[in-house]
Amino acid sequence: MFQPLSSRMQSVQSPIIPIVGDLIRQTPGTISLGQGVVYYGPPAQAIAQITESMSEPLFHRYQAVQGILPLRELIQAKLNLENRIAIADLDQIVVTAGSNMGFMNAVLAITQPGDQIILLAPYYFNHEMAITIAGCQPVVVETDANYQLLLTAIAAAITSKTRAIVTISPNNPTGVVYPESSLRQVNQLCQEHGLYHISDEAYEYFTYDGAQHFSPGAIAEGTDQTISLFSLSKAYGFASWRIGYMVIPAHLSLAVQKIQDTILICPPVVSQYAALGALQVGVCYCQDKRVAIAQVRQLMLEALQELTDICTIPTATGAFYFLLRVYTPLPAMTVVQRLIQDYQVAVIPGDTFGLTGCYLRVAYGALTQATASEGIERLVKGLRAIVLKLP
Repeated sequence: MFQPLSSRMQSVQSPIIPIVGDLIRQTPGTISLGQGVVYYGPPAQAIAQITESMSEPLFHRYQAVQGILPLRELIQAKLNLENRIAIADLDQIVVTAGSNMGFMNAVLAITQPGDQIILLAPYYFNHEMAITIAGCQPVVVETDANYQLLLTAIAAAITSKTRAIVTISPNNPTGVVYPESSLRQVNQLCQEHGLYHISDEAYEYFTYDGAQHFSPGAIAEGTDQTISLFSLSKAYGFASWRIGYMVIPAHLSLAVQKIQDTILICPPVVSQYAALGALQVGVCYCQDKRVAIAQVRQLMLEALQELTDICTIPTATGAFYFLLRVYTPLPAMTVVQRLIQDYQVAVIPGDTFGLTGCYLRVAYGALTQATASEGIERLVKGLRAIVLKLP
């Protein structure tokens, strides 16, 4: 008789987005405040670039492992202008199938099974999953009441097995933006202890109320320790195209190429040409769209004030998330299920981000103002009824 073998995958959490997605499909009419996507699609120039490039002889063949040269050159210019990251060697830029793949590349390139990587609570669930899949140990370090970094706690968590510290700013799931001073301190810790600083910057353009994004890759003395991850999924409405890119120290180039060639061979060429068109339009495309997202954010902030007696709502000046702490003994997933089934509004439970207690991530980037207004109204009504046990 066949005996199933023990697998490392048994210790990896199940992805929450498909689980909540199934619940939404079972309850038609549900408004999703769950998945972190934007309400808009790619610029027209992205599609036009595909049409223009399809006649090229190599369009339908494998291309460079690190990505097509014109795209990497455009990324190089963007990094220099917007992030103040100076790249001398184009091999330090690797186009990936989204920044999740960039993170997986980084983990596999810098670790061996049994190594540790520091994540900050609450963490992005796909990061924790990738570390576990690689046979490594995620070490979770608490943040303060406003989800800002506690440098002494991070330093205390470093051991001889630590290989990297991960920061996400603007943050998923909290929406906070880490100040430049904190990110510089993390980078300095990495330099002192011979660690890598993995900086996930997928939400770099989504800041509000005067908050400023900072790229640790701009720290010249930390170049050999810093791995920067970027994505087109949010800024350019590219979620399904699966295009991101990573900036790596030169000494990791061969290792990352080995990993990417094994898993992917090369990033999807059609998506790379679409990315080329999008980046030619530039950040102005996202900035125009962000105005509408900021309006929805304000709408949500005002509505959430009705819940201050049953929730804690920390200030969030980035990404498109709020992370609510709900004063109830009910498990977060139970609250999520009831919100969907009884009030037709969906959010994401905090358990998946490593939180204990009833935390809910509320996303607002995917909604028009009218839909957002209705969704928030349902959320407020539902939470009050569930927590206060109203009929």
